[in-house]
Amino acid sequence: MRPHSMVSNPAAADVAPAVLAIGRPDFPNILIDTLRRQAGVGHCMVFALTRAGATQCLLDAGNIPTGADLGAAYAGQFHESDPNRDALFEAESSAPIMLPSFAPRMYGARYRKIFFNDSDIVDKCATAIWTGDTCFYVNFYRITSQGRFGDAERARLQTIAPAISASVARHFQQAATPDQNLAALFATRAPLSALSPREQEVCRHILLGLSSEAISQALGISLHSTLTYRKRAYDRLGISSQNELFAIVLRLLAGPNVLN
Repeated sequence: MRPHSMVSNPAAADVAPAVLAIGRPDFPNILIDTLRRQAGVGHCMVFALTRAGATQCLLDAGNIPTGADLGAAYAGQFHESDPNRDALFEAESSAPIMLPSFAPRMYGARYRKIFFNDSDIVDKCATAIWTGDTCFYVNFYRITSQGRFGDAERARLQTIAPAISASVARHFQQAATPDQNLAALFATRAPLSALSPREQEVCRHILLGLSSEAISQALGISLHSTLTYRKRAYDRLGISSQNELFAIVLRLLAGPNVLN
């Protein structure tokens, strides 16, 4: 019987483009495109908050024209009056945090005017993850023309938020290529680290979207050997598909010590 922890995550392949874009210049565009398709997100902003008090806007992508100005204003002073601040700083582990649903009454009048009314934002969801002394605070927005997030969209964000927040943290902490990030994950994190070096190479190329024929060419081995290494790796991992391989990677990214 396949171990329960290896059962495929239905969201795995859906957020894979963002995971594989880690370390690339087009990561912000890939991220917002993924969020738009999966949960109807209009805009995404990411802030880095430290326990020492520094705040920085790291990412601003989507359909809010004044996003850059909002990011600068938040980082400059308004982070201190964010009603989510206590929840962010009370977190003690590196597990992803899902913040409370948006409600206008949570925010002071000036904050509400600048960040919602004047910016045409009608709804917000947020998640966060700590890595060391830095909190990566990921905000998802919708504007008037989109309406508020529906129940299905909120549930979808709840499902993909751990992988999204972990991907954001890894992207901004490591200036590595996607293949280098995957290599580090395979080298250090079980169950992937239990695979043989050649099995790891084949699996990493599968995750990068290469066909078996292309993998054979890239590694300089026969197609038969590629298929044999894939089968052995899948058997060791207790899986049978690329989707399930993505699920393992996403679970490791979203789990404790995601950057270790």
